[in-house]
Amino acid sequence: MNHPAITLPRLTSLARQAVPRLLEGVVAPLAVFYAALAVLGLTGALIAAVSWVYLGVAWRLVRGIRVPATMFLAAIAVTVRALVGFWTGSWVVYFIQPELGTICISMAFLASVRLNRPLVQKLTLDYIHLPSAVLKHERMRRFFARITLLWAFVLLANSTVSIWLALHQSLGTFMLLRTSAVAVISGCAIAFSIFAFKRVLGRLHVASA
Repeated sequence: MNHPAITLPRLTSLARQAVPRLLEGVVAPLAVFYAALAVLGLTGALIAAVSWVYLGVAWRLVRGIRVPATMFLAAIAVTVRALVGFWTGSWVVYFIQPELGTICISMAFLASVRLNRPLVQKLTLDYIHLPSAVLKHERMRRFFARITLLWAFVLLANSTVSIWLALHQSLGTFMLLRTSAVAVISGCAIAFSIFAFKRVLGRLHVASA
């Protein structure tokens, strides 16, 4: 039986699509919060964190750009976190809230694999476009299932480390050690994910040749 050839995107093209969104959605909010914390204190940092997310949503709406569902969820989440942080006046509560949510997300990742709807695939499509022929290929389906399992345990490990540090360390130590630990764990997982993604794309290219 003849199969249609699979047109594979270049990794450089995928990176150009994904990196700006990751910088805006992950790196920049942390930088804004930490910078505001150093200059304005906890209250100013909470206001800055909320403002950054809503400015991102407003900028897209004004320019007529589609707002990703993940950004709306992030806006709701950061609003709730900030309100609780204002109410308690505790940085520990502010930082533990998302970690508890992350643990729930890791459980959702595990459940999505069981339901044959790996969440990593859905999240990937928010950042990059993959041809339908690629997504339907059995190797790609296995890849997304395995990477979803990997990230379920990565998220759980990051949250466990973060909660322990928040409960046992000062704010300065927490920020330093938590950022370092999450960077190492996530960095290794990202490197492996990219390597595995490149490998599966290469195999699909050979199979379609």
